[in-house]
Amino acid sequence: MNFIGIIPARFASTRFPGKPLADILGKTMIQRVYEQASKAIDDVWVATDDTRIFDVVKAFGGNVVMTSTEHRSGTDRCAEAIQKITVITGRQFDVVINVQGDEPFIQPKHIPLIKDCFLHSPDTEIATLIQPILVPEHIFMTDMVKVVLDNEANAIYFSRSPIPHIVRVDPSEWLNYATFYGHLGLYAYHTRTLLKLSKLIPGILEKVESLEQLRWLENGFKIKTCLTDSDNFGIDTPEDLEKVIAAGIDKYYL
Repeated sequence: MNFIGIIPARFASTRFPGKPLADILGKTMIQRVYEQASKAIDDVWVATDDTRIFDVVKAFGGNVVMTSTEHRSGTDRCAEAIQKITVITGRQFDVVINVQGDEPFIQPKHIPLIKDCFLHSPDTEIATLIQPILVPEHIFMTDMVKVVLDNEANAIYFSRSPIPHIVRVDPSEWLNYATFYGHLGLYAYHTRTLLKLSKLIPGILEKVESLEQLRWLENGFKIKTCLTDSDNFGIDTPEDLEKVIAAGIDKYYL
């Protein structure tokens, strides 16, 4: 089974314009993401909508392809990119791994976990990573997306709200009554599934929760999950980057 990693990278960002080109101790963010992903994936490409990012990737020797400025999500950008990459390389890829462009410290050990979802279950359409929530307060954080599973580790639902809700129990005790899982934003898709996802329109659940994966569930796709005990650290704002540099970036390369 052939895997490819695609890193969607757009220049425009409300909270951090030009984020992929932000300097992290001598290397751009996009180069650090690329190098981390390349430790676990043989074929890695950047999919961008900006010539500045394109030129930087070319300069450090990376693979890069231009894509539309109109894409609503990284998934849509990956869908356009894989079609162009197939033409450029003359190769077919079975699975696309969507590597977040704002995670310069992505852990390479996460990649084999998500690959295994396809290698061990050939009927897998989409796969993602989850981790146990161990701190009670995290259950109620809206920026920590929660997920509940079926008996085969497929996602039933994702929410910013606490799920499952435990009745007649003080929230501080919820971890004693159920296992709660947080979602990590690393996705992989069978290529034929990715092309189908890019044609879907946003549904009600996606709009109200602001979670793209709910569009896929609403349309009947299954999302296989794989458990990890470690998180990735993303850079959302310039302040996040300042904190990382002040703390020393080596501590984030786990």
